[in-house]
Amino acid sequence: MKFTHLTSSGDAHMVDVSGKTPSVREATAVGTVTCSPDVIAALRDGTVPKGDVLAVARIAGIAGAKRVPDLLPLAHPIALHAATVDLSIEDHGVDISVTVRTADITGVEMEALTGVTIAALAIVDMIKGVDRSAEITSCRIIAKSGGRSGTWTRP
Repeated sequence: MKFTHLTSSGDAHMVDVSGKTPSVREATAVGTVTCSPDVIAALRDGTVPKGDVLAVARIAGIAGAKRVPDLLPLAHPIALHAATVDLSIEDHGVDISVTVRTADITGVEMEALTGVTIAALAIVDMIKGVDRSAEITSCRIIAKSGGRSGTWTRP
């Protein structure tokens, strides 16, 4: 298996994508913040002491998706054209889904994953005073489309 971010001598480098043609690309990632029944009740009632957890998480997820080149040293800066953060309060915690779209020369999987992760961190930050056992789990890509490799969906 050849890793594109390594030179033939094993040094890390940023892959040259300057010759690629822009195309519409999309990726969706999901994750979960598990938390206590007390936090679930407070989220549903809107009584979390720090305020509107879902609004903060939604904005944090979008902001996180836009900051990938600042966080991942070999990631390419790309223009994001859409970022949607969906949050669902469930009996086990908060389910997060982030879908990111662009018309650019490289994929947006890292942007979707980062959006989920930052949204999850924002949730933990907002509820940690009520539930120190909150946990971020199952962060993963579930679908991507566009580019050379086409469409992929997690089985």
